[in-house]
Amino acid sequence: MPVPKGSTIDPSRTRAAIVDAAIPLLYERGLDGIGIAELCARLRVSKETLYRHFGTKDGLVHAALEARSDRVFRWLTEAVAAAGPNPADQLTAAFHALQSWYDDPAFRGCAMVNAAAQHHDEAVGAITARHLERYLALLTNIAERAGAVNPAVLGRQWLMLVEGATVVAAHQEAARAGEHACAAAIALLVGNTPTGRD
Repeated sequence: MPVPKGSTIDPSRTRAAIVDAAIPLLYERGLDGIGIAELCARLRVSKETLYRHFGTKDGLVHAALEARSDRVFRWLTEAVAAAGPNPADQLTAAFHALQSWYDDPAFRGCAMVNAAAQHHDEAVGAITARHLERYLALLTNIAERAGAVNPAVLGRQWLMLVEGATVVAAHQEAARAGEHACAAAIALLVGNTPTGRD
């Protein structure tokens, strides 16, 4: 990345800038869809710079996946929080946010799941597992606040709907995938809370 004349090189800022630029590129092309030479050219960094900051291409991949996971989780958490205190509204907001993502022309499915499918290595598997655990914690928290009979089970069922909708949107049809999953999630909420069953 070119540094303006007279400015000081900040390693952490350089590393963050490389990760920022790599996230959409790796999502669009896939982890194995771009070689190191093209990756460096597209990121406008030398191989030496990439290796100095990340050790290997895999090091950059891991950093980019972790940063993407942080961003996606923060985005979804903010959508849920903005819906107010009602658990049904929060659940609906989560699926509406996901649908807006599915409708984006750049949508290519869940980057974490894609990465785990492409790269069968321990580090990528661990990043993907952490990402899904964060989703699960968010959803289980909604289930707890709704007074679900078994919040852990309901949270896991909702996670399956989230991931299932994301796969369907990526590989079959994006239109209304989130809406359909949301309807199923609300039905599960009604069937698993004392008020819904009365």
